[in-house]
Amino acid sequence: MWKGLTNRERAMAVLNYESYDRLPVVHFGFWTETLEKWAAEGHLSPEELQGVYDGSPAENVIAANLGFDFNWYTTFGANSGLFPHFDREIIEETDDGFRKVVSPTGVIILEREGAGSIPAEVDYLLKSRQEWEEHYLPRLQFSPERINWEALARLKETEPKRTDPLGLHLGSLYGNIRNWLTVVGSSYLQVDDEPLFDEIIDTVGNLCFQCAEAILNVGAPFDFAHFWEDICFKSGPLIDPRKFEAKVGPHYRRLTELVNSHGIHIISLDCDGWIDKLIPTWINNGVNTMFPIEVGTWGGNLIPWRETYGRELRGVGGTNKNVFSKDRTAVDAEIKRLRTIIELGGFLPCPDHRIAPDAEWDNVVYYCQRLREEF
Repeated sequence: MWKGLTNRERAMAVLNYESYDRLPVVHFGFWTETLEKWAAEGHLSPEELQGVYDGSPAENVIAANLGFDFNWYTTFGANSGLFPHFDREIIEETDDGFRKVVSPTGVIILEREGAGSIPAEVDYLLKSRQEWEEHYLPRLQFSPERINWEALARLKETEPKRTDPLGLHLGSLYGNIRNWLTVVGSSYLQVDDEPLFDEIIDTVGNLCFQCAEAILNVGAPFDFAHFWEDICFKSGPLIDPRKFEAKVGPHYRRLTELVNSHGIHIISLDCDGWIDKLIPTWINNGVNTMFPIEVGTWGGNLIPWRETYGRELRGVGGTNKNVFSKDRTAVDAEIKRLRTIIELGGFLPCPDHRIAPDAEWDNVVYYCQRLREEF
């Protein structure tokens, strides 16, 4: 077997069903609490916890010490969301220690000091055309300030020396909208005022397209493109799949055709939960790589998807990260389970979400070692 590929070349070879020297060992970042625990155990220094974010030099050092090659979620993109955000404002403090807060998205959330869970949403601003036109539409207009042009210039300049894959982040076509409207609000609005619901989707889709086009016109140093959505939960989608196909599908198509025209043909999408009913929209509109393939309670798995959609559907993810809290026997069993999926091709195993605080450092190291030995 020949050697000498970069991680960038390996990853693209795997996803394009081409020959490669070894399987790259991929991750999707770490919870902050995980790194803090490992530092307390002596595996990391306090200094190594500074400046850790997806694809940062600090994260790359930690990942390399564990045995990982790169973080798939290393991307560059424009700010295609609300610009500017709403100012955070505390509007009420309760006697039992809770605060009602206006979040940066205009949603009213319930916070409590020291709570680590996702805050409850108790109200939201975007309920009618009046709020849309006054508060949201002006924040969803394209401007050059949405793009870090200096960082983009550096990426273009250093591109020939880059050895890890880099994605162009295309934004979110519905996930952000769901965040602004909440699940309840979006469910009502698409029935009570469908023209407004459509206008919001079209506005966001057009903004994402303008941002991507502006970046690509500078020269595209990207290996893949990527969307973020998070619009499913453990029982299925947070939007009717038929409406999703009709209203959001054309915007996926327009964006995937744009990046295809710039030579980018691997297009991944991050959506948590049970995504099966939305896959047809994505695969039929040019999104060909599912990520992170959560094993979870719903048993995400590339195998049945491949049986349905064929080799056009790729995957990054699918490693059950729960084995990191157990022992080497559990890790060995997970490596054995992954073999069948890896042999299908077009698949990069990766912990199915950010590595959680129950993960043992030595188990993660062992997982990386076993992947290198086996594949």
